[in-house]
Amino acid sequence: MKEISLKRDKWDQKSYQNYIDYLKSLKNDSYKQFHSKLVTTQYEILGINLPIQRKIAKEISRGNITSFLDVAKATYYEEVLIQGLVLANLKEKDIFKKYLEPYVLLVDNWAINDSFCNSLKIINYDKEYWFNYFTTYLKENNEFKRRIALVVFLNFYVEKIYLQVIFKLIDEIDSDAYYVNMAEAWLLCECFIKYRSETLNYLLKSKVNAFTFNKTISKIKDSYRVSQEDKNYLSSLKRS
Repeated sequence: MKEISLKRDKWDQKSYQNYIDYLKSLKNDSYKQFHSKLVTTQYEILGINLPIQRKIAKEISRGNITSFLDVAKATYYEEVLIQGLVLANLKEKDIFKKYLEPYVLLVDNWAINDSFCNSLKIINYDKEYWFNYFTTYLKENNEFKRRIALVVFLNFYVEKIYLQVIFKLIDEIDSDAYYVNMAEAWLLCECFIKYRSETLNYLLKSKVNAFTFNKTISKIKDSYRVSQEDKNYLSSLKRS
């Protein structure tokens, strides 16, 4: 199928279906098989790599973003991921929130979750507001809403001014959900790399569960930005 115009002033059901047909024309079975081993999702995976999806989202975002989001559906994995990448380009607070809340309920895997979070443009326009906004997600009984908050913190808030608040929030999370705990570990690893002393002091008294604590140490040990001496010491702190 030939490329279609993705920069549109108005989207309707017909143009959206043409877009879906275009996505289907890009599917790659070998990439689908590879990616299906990495991601567990309710959505059908077509097999389109992320750089191509980002290119598509960028082109859509040059047109009428809200018109696209108004007709967007959620059948295919790439369809949902691209929808998130387009949403992430919105910069108007109220409009973003309008589309954010229904979108986060579509997120059912780490790849869509993290690709969306690390693409957000709006955060840097009002960092304090969005820190407080996403903090509320940690109180939700939804694995991926909690992960969204943690990955947003990871991408935008590993700064000294937010450090102690992040530690406190992590200690208050009561969850054994795998993707929440892994996001906590990833976030704490980045905190350690950037703020070794403060994060080490936190880890020595941390209330996180043993799985999260040990995964944090494992992730820190995997980093080339941490000294071997620190890695050896952290190994001695692992919990049984």
